[in-house]
Amino acid sequence: MTDANPFLISELIGSGLSRREARWLVEEFMPGGDAEAITALRMAAQRRLDGEPLQYIIGHWPFRGLDLDVDPRVLIPRPETEELVGFAMSELAGSGVEAPTILDLGCGSGAIGLALLHELGERGVHATLVALDESLDALAVARRNALKHRLTAVSFVRSSWFDDLDPSFRGRFDVIVANPPYVGGTEFADLDPVLRYEPRAALIAQDSRHVAGFADLEVIIANATAWLTRSGVLVCEHGDTQRDAVIDSATRAGFADVRDLDDMAGSPRFLVARR
Repeated sequence: MTDANPFLISELIGSGLSRREARWLVEEFMPGGDAEAITALRMAAQRRLDGEPLQYIIGHWPFRGLDLDVDPRVLIPRPETEELVGFAMSELAGSGVEAPTILDLGCGSGAIGLALLHELGERGVHATLVALDESLDALAVARRNALKHRLTAVSFVRSSWFDDLDPSFRGRFDVIVANPPYVGGTEFADLDPVLRYEPRAALIAQDSRHVAGFADLEVIIANATAWLTRSGVLVCEHGDTQRDAVIDSATRAGFADVRDLDDMAGSPRFLVARR
């Protein structure tokens, strides 16, 4: 940091920011310390004080081993979803598949699929990724992140879940990963106000089977077996009130091995279902 930066950090703290957020903004906007940078810093600080997520203000955010570009077109990567990647990695490691094919449903920024591709590559595993999203805006962000990290073994597909996925992929995916919308419309009003800056289509799902926010999860679970290999696995994030519904749906869909795992906070969060 330049000599001026401690004073700028103090200024931002005095305006109402936490010390951690003040330091992040100064480190991001003050590499040179010129007058234009100070103006940009103060504008960024005001955006944060107005409630905008820090991740969108900075424009990028760490996710496991990647630094991902993020903006209001995509969800902000979260620690729980990093856990999902870890579970998927464990499943792939135990499967013995030498060159896995991965489907990232509702890829958003590309966080899950690209992290898997990156980490498998570091282990010498040559994986192939299909990153799918209904939003062209989200796919544009995911493409940019793939280019940023030189991850080339990926194709991008616009589709509402499996609807427009090439039928030739049926029975070919070793793992399907997803962090779909799972918040019910009535639940949304009670959640962190910062979520109002994120794309609602990536957060809110219709209710189904008398379960709030379960409609997209139900579609994914019911259809995943047709796209997985004989030993393929679905790893899917869900809401903390949806455990019974996802287990029941996975059992009905014909998965032979169905588990539901807690996140680090001890909340029900991840379906791991293997054919």
